[in-house]
Amino acid sequence: MSKQQGLLLCGHGSRDPEGTAAFRELVAGVQGRHPDIVVDYGFLEFAHPVYAAAVERMYQNGVRRIIALPVMLFAGGHAKNDIPYELNSLQRQYPDLQIVMGRHLGITPALLRLSKKMIEAAEAAASAAGVGGRQDACLLVVGRGTADPDANSDVAKLTRLLGEGLGFGFATTAFIGVTTPSLKDALPLVDRLPFRRVIVLPVFLFTGVLLKRIYQQVEEHRVTSEKEYLCTTSYGSDELLLDAIDARLEEAMAGNTAMNCQLCKYREQIIGFEQDAGAVQVGHHLNVKGILFEEEDKPGRSSGLLPALKKILGI
Repeated sequence: MSKQQGLLLCGHGSRDPEGTAAFRELVAGVQGRHPDIVVDYGFLEFAHPVYAAAVERMYQNGVRRIIALPVMLFAGGHAKNDIPYELNSLQRQYPDLQIVMGRHLGITPALLRLSKKMIEAAEAAASAAGVGGRQDACLLVVGRGTADPDANSDVAKLTRLLGEGLGFGFATTAFIGVTTPSLKDALPLVDRLPFRRVIVLPVFLFTGVLLKRIYQQVEEHRVTSEKEYLCTTSYGSDELLLDAIDARLEEAMAGNTAMNCQLCKYREQIIGFEQDAGAVQVGHHLNVKGILFEEEDKPGRSSGLLPALKKILGI
């Protein structure tokens, strides 16, 4: 791939600086794998740079074809609506620039292997006293939760694949926001099950406000429970996650980026969500976008005095 082509990693953004820093670490990992591609990144909300800044930066560097990859696990409203809206708006501003959107990460063999790796790491760090094998343990997968039942069902699908594939005695799903069952409601129910150990797998790419909330709720429950609760880390910048990104990049480069839209509530009248079918594609992050052209956020670039001064002044 020539320098006239680029890769835009489309993140969501976090109110937690640690989450934003973790995303930039992932960007650096992708850059290291693809030195022949102009790699940049942006966020929908809460952080900068926004997509417009990254696209402008790439365009100024001579890029005329951009593959935009949603760095998101499941296809909720962000991947189906907000990111396409942003990219379509930017496409209209650059007549000689082609922006091609790839697929979200989704459930892939690489993601399953990474989930297994994280679960095994949590098990290895725990005490084995009084706890049998996985048949004596419950897997609790915790998703972000969205208003899109298609995306939520993928979290449940991941639960089944891991639960059966790894031989857990029981596996169930909860969410930290938007939909049910909530984690707070699920923990007391899990506590009543006849399993001595509960492994909590938060399905999150990076740390952030919601992941820390999951840890807090599990810890608050653990102190009142006789069971052993273990939590995994977020997916982070593991090589297996980079493998998953590479697979989506290869798809986009080959022109094979079609999503499975059979149960998309924006295309079909899904039970309980009939009013969303055919909805106009409009982004909803206009009031929480980051600040344009914050060059200190470029991976590998020193910050300098100007960005620090801008932050002090609040501009």
